[in-house]
Amino acid sequence: ADKEHHFESKGDAGASKTYPQQAGTIRKNGYIVIKACPWKVVEVSTSKTGKHGHAKCHFVVIDIFNGKEREDILPSSHNCDVPHVNRTDYQLIDISEDGFVITSSSLSWICWFVSKEDLRLPTDDNLLNRIKDGFAEGNDLAVLVMFAMGEEQICALKDIGPKN
Repeated sequence: ADKEHHFESKGDAGASKTYPQQAGTIRKNGYIVIKACPWKVVEVSTSKTGKHGHAKCHFVVIDIFNGKEREDILPSSHNCDVPHVNRTDYQLIDISEDGFVITSSSLSWICWFVSKEDLRLPTDDNLLNRIKDGFAEGNDLAVLVMFAMGEEQICALKDIGPKN
């Protein structure tokens, strides 16, 4: 039941989307790039050095955007890419008819709000329905947005209380 996901690419002013790290140093709750996608490591185990001199790392990972799980094995001395991952909470202000959400994020050190209007609704049906239902009920909602490798996606929802 693989679903196809489309993400909007965002400008990153030339910043690197990944950095190199040796596979054997990546730990649980870290991140790794496998097949050009960013994944969160949920389990990692390392085998002993074999007769050909290479210890192997067995990774169990989940896609940070859709929660899909996979496994991969890499030599522990292998350099792999690790994505720069940012997580930001935004307060949900409105949902447009064309499938975008309008949000704001409080920048408390400046005491003003930044409006964000280019964020698509999530493709996950369960999360999408929770957002639409909560908004329709008039609840004050915050969405957690994950940003990695030029892609961003709403990945979670928080109910922050009834609207006044």
